Amino acid sequence: MKIRNKILVYFSVTVMSLTLIFFALIYYLFSEYREEEFQQEQLSKIKNTISLIEEYKKKSAELSQLLDEQYINDFYDEKLLVYDHDKSLIFSSIDQLEIYRSDQILHELSPNVRWIEKVSDQYDVVGVYLEVHGKSYYAISKAYDNLGHSKRVFLGRLLVGMFALFSLVVWGLSLHLSKLIAQPIVRLSKNMMKVEDFAKVEVDSTTLEIQDLAKSFNALLDRTKESFAFQKHSIHHISHELKTPIAVLVSELDALTQVKDIEEIRSKIPKLRDNAKNLGEIIHVLLEISKIDSGQPLLKESFRIDELYFDVVDELRHIYPAAVMEWNYPEREFQEEDLLINGNRLMFRQVLQNLLLNGIAYSSASKVRAKLGPNKELFFENEGPTLSSEEQTQLFSPFFRGENSRSRPGFGLGLALTQRILNLHGASISYFIPKEGINTFHIQWT
Repeated sequence: MKIRNKILVYFSVTVMSLTLIFFALIYYLFSEYREEEFQQEQLSKIKNTISLIEEYKKKSAELSQLLDEQYINDFYDEKLLVYDHDKSLIFSSIDQLEIYRSDQILHELSPNVRWIEKVSDQYDVVGVYLEVHGKSYYAISKAYDNLGHSKRVFLGRLLVGMFALFSLVVWGLSLHLSKLIAQPIVRLSKNMMKVEDFAKVEVDSTTLEIQDLAKSFNALLDRTKESFAFQKHSIHHISHELKTPIAVLVSELDALTQVKDIEEIRSKIPKLRDNAKNLGEIIHVLLEISKIDSGQPLLKESFRIDELYFDVVDELRHIYPAAVMEWNYPEREFQEEDLLINGNRLMFRQVLQNLLLNGIAYSSASKVRAKLGPNKELFFENEGPTLSSEEQTQLFSPFFRGENSRSRPGFGLGLALTQRILNLHGASISYFIPKEGINTFHIQWT
């Protein structure tokens, strides 16, 4: 069912149901009030009749005639019976109306049971025990409330008509409101279906929920676009990440071909084995990221960040022997705990390698300074051309390359992968220029 139809049905049914209950309650309360009011009128007439009996002290048809003539206009159709303390009949109205089971009502009346009320074929029947001037009387009255029932019937018809009219109004209003409420959602749905090339959806609605939905959809588009782009260029991505360890192996193998001493060759084999192992670790990093993207948990361990940094530096010196890669500890006193990182060691190795390679490649002096700051923050600095404000906003986007990298090989994936790994560890990376000619990358734990 469409959301517009749901709003229409739910709102209309709810309002009409509440209205029906309210009208039914009005009708019920009026019926109860009519019955109670009419019974009080019956009681009042019984009292007046007994008072007249006390006054005239007669038991004759003349008294019945006199009383009936006095109250001829009281009720539409009535029968009244009055009994003395022995429950002997002392007065009966001249109406031919019969009171069903009057003997039973009379038997039930007593000083302890002073009031009995019943309804018989829309006639109100009351039985009452009264004491007047020290004497006991029993009375039974049966009468038809013609005016009250007419009002009740009129009220019922009026409420039915009002309910029918109100239902039409509610249905029309619900139709209009459902259209107004659903219209932004319908427009948003149509815009979503027309999305091409991951273009963001624009909304003109002032409804916060619609705006939030559009924002969430656009965010999903961005993530999907990034995933598609990463997958689309997976070959470039893998080649970029593997070229460094492969270059290390090739360099060392070339050097090994110049060695003629068997013992020296054997001494270099463990190093080549380590480099080959590092190549496997990089492949493992790429697989781990793929697993995490598919929903598997991130495997973490505790390690010292400085030791991992020195391992990466030793590895890179085979390719960049002239590069300077410094590590600076905090000037304040620190404990070993300040150097411990809880994360995936292989992934962090890739982060450090990417940042060092980036610093070497874009440094005018092939020098990178790494510094450990408070709260385990890391800073990587190098001297060289800085990025413009516009370039800084796209720095961590996949395949982005600045003006200073036009003549350099690469695909612009290293920093994007670095940011991805840090985000998986609950960390963030940012770029800033502390002063002219200084590039700084800042890793911060969130």
